Amino acid sequence: MNRSPLAPRRTGSPATRRRRRTGTLLGLTAWLCGIGFFLPVAWMVLTSFHSETDAATNPPSVGAGLSLHGYREFFGADSGVSPWPPLINSLTASVVATVLVLLLAIPAAYALAIKPVRKWSDVLFFFLSTKMLPLVAGLLPVYLVAQNTGMLDSIWLLVLLYTSMNLPIAVWMMRSFLAEVPVEMLEAASIDGAGLTCTLTRIVAPVAMPGIAATALISFIFSWNELLFARVLTGIVAGTSPVFLTGLVTSQGLFLAKVCAAATVISLPVIVAGFAAQDKLVQGLSLGAVK
Repeated sequence: MNRSPLAPRRTGSPATRRRRRTGTLLGLTAWLCGIGFFLPVAWMVLTSFHSETDAATNPPSVGAGLSLHGYREFFGADSGVSPWPPLINSLTASVVATVLVLLLAIPAAYALAIKPVRKWSDVLFFFLSTKMLPLVAGLLPVYLVAQNTGMLDSIWLLVLLYTSMNLPIAVWMMRSFLAEVPVEMLEAASIDGAGLTCTLTRIVAPVAMPGIAATALISFIFSWNELLFARVLTGIVAGTSPVFLTGLVTSQGLFLAKVCAAATVISLPVIVAGFAAQDKLVQGLSLGAVK
């Protein structure tokens, strides 16, 4: 029997149609969540280009004129207070801590992923269990140790703390990435007489570079955004950019345009690093995924 040209055409089984509807619903939900996360950032950037008068209006004025007054205030055009020392301190502490984390995490993860280590799952759980202690619980002992050793207000104290704080999660991530390295490549390198250093630098590192990039970016973001220890353990010399940002809230009031300009500038290094390593970040996060 011929089907009428006006009759509805089937597009698949009921299960297929349900999966399509579910996929469409999940896609719309993901878009709504993405827009919900992006709107505050977009509002912050837009407010940073407004004058203080327009930024303080209630309800906020979207179509107000644009101005660079907030950025001039942030860079100390009128006050003379420069944000460059805190920015350099944050960059130094984050970059050095990230490099140290990679230098320590890659050999440890290699041993747990490739070499026959007994009860490696217990070792990984021990690494991860160190992240279960709230940071504020260790603040007083760290402060007393830093005070007795003369390391208060030192950028190297932050480097040491950021390295120890990010090392457990870095080992955990790198272990899942290095587990995907083909064993045949390592066996061939061993037959050719390659040592541990040669194997890590010439074989493991190129293959696991997406995972290394993802781990480095996560470590850099955690170090750059850390506030609690930097606020308590540093002062004028080693203050970081998040500490400088909190200092913009004074007894004179909250200047929204200046604060939004400062938050935008301080967020730029993380955004630039994320865009620069975007392709390797996606590869790295999917490299250790369960197939």
